[in-house]
Amino acid sequence: MRNYEILYIIDASISDEDKEKVILNVKELVEKAGGKTEEPEKWGVRKYAYPVNYKSEGFYVLMNFEAEDSAIAGITNKLNINKNIVRHMIVAR
Repeated sequence: MRNYEILYIIDASISDEDKEKVILNVKELVEKAGGKTEEPEKWGVRKYAYPVNYKSEGFYVLMNFEAEDSAIAGITNKLNINKNIVRHMIVAR
Protein backbone atom coordinates (compact mmCIF):
# COMPACT_ATOMS: atom_id res chain seq x y z
CA MET A 1 0.00 0.00 0.00
CA ARG A 2 1.16 3.51 -0.80
CA ASN A 3 0.48 6.82 0.89
CA TYR A 4 -1.67 9.32 -0.99
CA GLU A 5 -3.35 12.61 -0.34
CA ILE A 6 -6.48 13.89 -1.96
CA LEU A 7 -7.45 17.53 -2.16
CA TYR A 8 -10.97 18.14 -3.32
CA ILE A 9 -13.22 21.18 -3.62
CA ILE A 10 -16.89 20.98 -2.69
CA ASP A 11 -19.43 23.40 -4.15
CA ALA A 12 -19.66 26.24 -1.59
CA SER A 13 -23.32 26.90 -2.35
CA ILE A 14 -24.59 23.66 -0.80
CA SER A 15 -25.59 23.49 2.88
CA ASP A 16 -23.12 22.62 5.66
CA GLU A 17 -25.03 19.39 6.27
CA ASP A 18 -24.57 18.36 2.63
CA LYS A 19 -20.86 19.25 2.78
CA GLU A 20 -20.46 16.89 5.74
CA LYS A 21 -22.24 14.15 3.76
CA VAL A 22 -19.86 14.62 0.83
CA ILE A 23 -16.82 14.46 3.15
CA LEU A 24 -18.16 11.27 4.74
CA ASN A 25 -18.92 9.76 1.32
CA VAL A 26 -15.36 10.37 0.08
CA LYS A 27 -13.93 8.81 3.24
CA GLU A 28 -16.21 5.76 2.85
CA LEU A 29 -15.33 5.51 -0.85
CA VAL A 30 -11.62 5.16 -0.03
CA GLU A 31 -12.32 2.65 2.75
CA LYS A 32 -14.53 0.52 0.47
CA ALA A 33 -11.66 0.43 -2.03
CA GLY A 34 -9.51 -1.16 0.68
CA GLY A 35 -7.77 1.99 1.88
CA LYS A 36 -7.04 3.35 5.33
CA THR A 37 -8.00 6.98 5.85
CA GLU A 38 -6.95 9.70 8.25
CA GLU A 39 -9.31 12.39 9.51
CA PRO A 40 -10.00 14.94 6.72
CA GLU A 41 -8.69 18.48 7.18
CA LYS A 42 -11.42 21.01 6.40
CA TRP A 43 -9.75 24.12 5.03
CA GLY A 44 -13.05 25.96 4.63
CA VAL A 45 -14.28 28.30 1.93
CA ARG A 46 -11.57 29.85 -0.23
CA LYS A 47 -11.59 31.94 -3.36
CA TYR A 48 -10.62 30.37 -6.68
CA ALA A 49 -7.76 31.77 -8.73
CA TYR A 50 -10.21 31.92 -11.64
CA PRO A 51 -13.97 31.29 -11.98
CA VAL A 52 -15.01 27.63 -12.15
CA ASN A 53 -18.52 26.92 -13.43
CA TYR A 54 -19.31 30.64 -12.99
CA LYS A 55 -18.51 30.46 -9.25
CA SER A 56 -15.69 32.23 -7.43
CA GLU A 57 -15.23 30.12 -4.27
CA GLY A 58 -15.36 26.56 -2.98
CA PHE A 59 -14.98 24.51 0.22
CA TYR A 60 -11.55 22.82 0.30
CA VAL A 61 -10.86 19.48 2.02
CA LEU A 62 -7.53 17.59 2.32
CA MET A 63 -7.39 13.92 3.32
CA ASN A 64 -4.39 11.57 3.63
CA PHE A 65 -4.89 7.86 3.03
CA GLU A 66 -3.20 4.57 2.17
CA ALA A 67 -4.40 2.46 -0.73
CA GLU A 68 -3.27 0.06 -3.42
CA ASP A 69 -2.26 1.58 -6.75
CA SER A 70 -5.07 -0.26 -8.52
CA ALA A 71 -7.74 1.41 -6.33
CA ILE A 72 -6.88 4.97 -7.40
CA ALA A 73 -8.54 4.73 -10.82
CA GLY A 74 -11.82 3.55 -9.27
CA ILE A 75 -11.75 6.31 -6.66
CA THR A 76 -11.10 8.92 -9.35
CA ASN A 77 -14.00 7.66 -11.45
CA LYS A 78 -16.43 7.88 -8.51
CA LEU A 79 -15.25 11.41 -7.67
CA ASN A 80 -15.82 12.50 -11.27
CA ILE A 81 -19.45 11.38 -11.01
CA ASN A 82 -20.19 13.31 -7.79
CA LYS A 83 -21.87 16.58 -8.83
CA ASN A 84 -21.01 18.35 -5.54
CA ILE A 85 -17.25 17.93 -6.05
CA VAL A 86 -16.00 20.69 -8.32
CA ARG A 87 -12.38 19.57 -8.63
CA HIS A 88 -10.14 16.93 -7.09
CA MET A 89 -6.53 15.83 -7.22
CA ILE A 90 -4.92 12.66 -5.86
CA VAL A 91 -1.15 12.76 -5.34
CA ALA A 92 1.25 10.08 -4.08
CA ARG A 93 3.05 11.29 -0.97
